[in-house]
Amino acid sequence: MGYRIGSGDTLNIRVYGQEDLSGNFIVDGSGNISMSLIGTVRVAKLTVPEISRSIERRLSQKYLRDPSVSVQVASQRPFYILGEVQSPGGFPYAAGMTIQTAIALGGGYTPRANQGDVLVTRRSSSGTHSVLMPVITPLYPGDIVYIKERWF
Repeated sequence: MGYRIGSGDTLNIRVYGQEDLSGNFIVDGSGNISMSLIGTVRVAKLTVPEISRSIERRLSQKYLRDPSVSVQVASQRPFYILGEVQSPGGFPYAAGMTIQTAIALGGGYTPRANQGDVLVTRRSSSGTHSVLMPVITPLYPGDIVYIKERWF
């Protein structure tokens, strides 16, 4: 299935033999990028190969004969950690992260934090869902992690 692109991701796009069309492109809040010649390209919810084919198709319609396009994810959208951590906020995502590593990046728990399961809000193709998860659960780009307060 592959990683689905979303707003906040940065794509490194290379068009073979066309340095003016190549570069890094940040996916805007609408899920689009803007490229020379072809304008706005919808990339949200697409995989890297799908984006490559879409750009090749649009370039070949009017501008280039048999274009070759390479797309890579340069950086993924950040995740957010809120609630009872020392330094809540947005942080860059790195592959292989778990909720536990997110808590560490947020400076660890506050003295009032509930150190049990954590509320994670995640967007998927079927919508946005909030679920209680253990701290060993893998984290994904764009996740919102909320550490609840414990009751004595």
